[in-house]
Amino acid sequence: MIEVTNLTKMFKDFVAVDNISFNVKKGEIFGLLGPNGAGKSTTIRMLCTLSRPTKGTATIGGYDIVKNDTEVRKLVGIVSEKMIMYNRLTAKENLFFFGKLFNLPKNVLNKRTDDLLELVQLTKWKNSQVGTFSTGMRQRMNVIRALLGMPQVLFLDEPTLGLDPQSTVEIREFIRKVNRESNITILITTHMMGEADLLCDRIGIIDHGKIVALDTTKHLLESFSARQVKLRLSPDYLPENLQSLLLQRTDSSYTLTLADFSDLEWVMSHLREAGIVVQEMELLQPDLEEVFVQIMSKH
Repeated sequence: MIEVTNLTKMFKDFVAVDNISFNVKKGEIFGLLGPNGAGKSTTIRMLCTLSRPTKGTATIGGYDIVKNDTEVRKLVGIVSEKMIMYNRLTAKENLFFFGKLFNLPKNVLNKRTDDLLELVQLTKWKNSQVGTFSTGMRQRMNVIRALLGMPQVLFLDEPTLGLDPQSTVEIREFIRKVNRESNITILITTHMMGEADLLCDRIGIIDHGKIVALDTTKHLLESFSARQVKLRLSPDYLPENLQSLLLQRTDSSYTLTLADFSDLEWVMSHLREAGIVVQEMELLQPDLEEVFVQIMSKH
């Protein structure tokens, strides 16, 4: 559904997005994960035709984002981190206003508005001003505003930024529901590891405008599994030639970082030579945040 090839965006001498390539399958939730300023929002702006790439190409549903920008806009909806709602208008009035921009016939707009408000459980507040809504309710409105045109691709730029924990859970559940029930392809940007882990089928990690890792969460975790080992030793002593591997020391154990699982045999042989017995050993499985930190430390 989305095909990105060598996409680049420069602002004078600053390279915001640096020659990135990736694809997103139909019905997939794809996460673009990275720190603030990594190039996530700039990438979305190019894919939504709001910003023209300096170099490279991208297609949405087979349409080129530069040559066929009008066709691309018909296929996409975007939820930016900025709330695009009018506080003095009611929920229904807001949706009617934005629906008119899609030139939707009145009968279609009426039904779609009712269906979308029901989808996010806001039907009983349809005649209430959006300015009276909680942050979570307003963000749900912000998402269904983007769904009015029945997009095939939904771009969500930091959709839970600044939300309280309850609102964050509500928005994440809604994103999963929309994807599951409507088979909409979703590209979500976030700097929150837990969010990416919970929502995304695949993740692209971006740093300084470059894609530095791209895979499923499962494979990313597996690629870094068994990189840490926790040992309880007798006598309670770590030889000097293993001190460089020490990540953490507790009262009764040592956590070592290994470059590769094969290094474990090297560690064990040094312990045997020093006459140290391994009483307990545990291979640690990192979470996505630890994987993210390890990947970022290499770039």
